[in-house]
Amino acid sequence: MLNNIIVRNLGVTSFEATCEAMQQFTTARGLDSADEIWLTEHPPVYSLGLNRKQVAPPSRDDIAIVNTDRGGKITYHGPGQVIIYVLLDLSRRNLNIRSLVSLLENTVIELLAQYKVNAVAKKDAPGVYVSLANSDEAKIASLGLRVKNNCCYHGLSLNIDMDLSPFSAIDPCGYKGLAVTQTKDLGIDANIQTIGEQLVAMLTSKLEHLHDERNP
Repeated sequence: MLNNIIVRNLGVTSFEATCEAMQQFTTARGLDSADEIWLTEHPPVYSLGLNRKQVAPPSRDDIAIVNTDRGGKITYHGPGQVIIYVLLDLSRRNLNIRSLVSLLENTVIELLAQYKVNAVAKKDAPGVYVSLANSDEAKIASLGLRVKNNCCYHGLSLNIDMDLSPFSAIDPCGYKGLAVTQTKDLGIDANIQTIGEQLVAMLTSKLEHLHDERNP
């Protein structure tokens, strides 16, 4: 059944190797290839997307910076951050890139709401944002996608319990001075495994429902 989604819990993986695997998967997939969701976590790395013009390099040199083919500018991945890669046939789910971004953002927003944390998305700045106690705004989840032949890969990252200091060495997602936060600092005690599994379950349910709506 093509509405079913294969979920792979990969544990900690190399960012570069995982990007290469996603590219290979997307190039090789056919009309009968199942969609997949990959749940993972990466060692420290700066990821530079295709919109890399005028992006300031990190102000520290102890963390590798890797060019990638997703959309967006620069971000940081590291231990304690949930990474969810969505390898989807967009036509099968009746999605385009904008509706997929909204679906990913809304899934994170709904998950945080279950923990009594209010979060929002922005039309002009993909990702998920929360208000801090001092009324400042901070980003908690980032998105970056790539589409080839109407099939997408890459996905989202959600900060759970990590060292946030590497973000201060960059302009996160190209925004100078953008504050970054994580679920632990918002009073959410659930660990990375729990939140990752909850997020995947919610996302899978939404995507399978979209397929069922299109193919009653």
